[in-house]
Amino acid sequence: MTSRDRVMESLSFRSPDRVPLDLGGMRSTGISAFAHGGLRAALGLPPGLPRIHDTIQMLALPELDVLDALACDVVHVAMAELTNAFDEPERWKRYDHNGRLPALVRGPDRYRLLADGCIVQRAGGVDTFMPTGGTVFDEEHAGEMLDLQSELVEPDWRFVERAFAAERFTDERVRTIRDYCLRVRSSTDRAVFFNGLQASMGFAGGMAQHSMICLLHPEWAHRQHRIVADHMVRQIESLLPAIRECIDVIMLAADDQGTQNGPLLPPALFREVFVPYYRRMTDAIHCAAPGVKVFLHSCGAIFELIPAIIDAGFDVLNPVQWSAGRHSYREWKEAARGRISLWGGGVDTQHTLPLRNRAEVEKEVADVVCELSSGGGYVFSAIHNILAEIDPRKVVAMYRVAAGAKSPPS
Repeated sequence: MTSRDRVMESLSFRSPDRVPLDLGGMRSTGISAFAHGGLRAALGLPPGLPRIHDTIQMLALPELDVLDALACDVVHVAMAELTNAFDEPERWKRYDHNGRLPALVRGPDRYRLLADGCIVQRAGGVDTFMPTGGTVFDEEHAGEMLDLQSELVEPDWRFVERAFAAERFTDERVRTIRDYCLRVRSSTDRAVFFNGLQASMGFAGGMAQHSMICLLHPEWAHRQHRIVADHMVRQIESLLPAIRECIDVIMLAADDQGTQNGPLLPPALFREVFVPYYRRMTDAIHCAAPGVKVFLHSCGAIFELIPAIIDAGFDVLNPVQWSAGRHSYREWKEAARGRISLWGGGVDTQHTLPLRNRAEVEKEVADVVCELSSGGGYVFSAIHNILAEIDPRKVVAMYRVAAGAKSPPS
């Protein structure tokens, strides 16, 4: 059974030869570039500079020898911009982050150093900051400043529509992405996770402001989501027929709908203002690329939203943050069983992974994987990214345990 077969068998609710594993298939199943060197050493691999593909979260793009050593089954491809299915040294340039992290990035000219040692990264017209001792870049108020003294203002819909129109794929862009994905497919027997075609459904103006709009002005939310869905359906219909034979899983949305304790929005409101528009997009993908699985990333305690997410047409839900809220991973599995696959949830990254010893990590992974993989519909990764301070020996241990787990019969 190839890695691709293993992943697709599981996502079709069948039990493959073992549980499929992912590290870095998308930007919430990865590992900090600051932990990269330690992981390579713990695996007995030669040292090397991390390729930082997400320069805000500072995520390393796992190399093929790391995927081999951990028995991972998924490769990452982002449009025609980058992949770990093969080496592209011409895309990467050295930058040492003021001596703190020698690494490879794609745009070293975007950085500048302040007198106090803080590194400033300029991207997309926005400055983000990594202070001395930091391991990620951030901006003030996480880029979502909220002024509770101001009134909510209805968006300029013509401006919103023009902004989306400017992003429409050209025929040349579609050909470039197709050729790149063909090269990825021919280079690997791992499952190909396609990133970059992402719906900006939430949160216009920031998570807090958009949630307030959904509650106070649902008609604005409907209009925003309708514009997004119209745009995305056009993009899907342009691109997916060209790449459907090259990819296996597609990242559609990363809308974090949960807090630590429960959903941001009442489930009925989420169903009203999000689900119809998600459904238009997932239907378009399933029509254009019937074999491709559609992936939603949504952090937090979203257990109560699972039925609506299923009705929205998603095939896969991540990061499976059962550690938030009041519902166990067993309850998550029962809510999802045979209806939507779970990708993640393999270890609690807030508590167990940083705060418990290796034996406790191994036990949690064994218990969780046995439950979540029952009947298929599961791909292993941690609950969100593995952070800089995590002991790499724990990372190796959790993948070794997960790789040794047999999928219970369907």
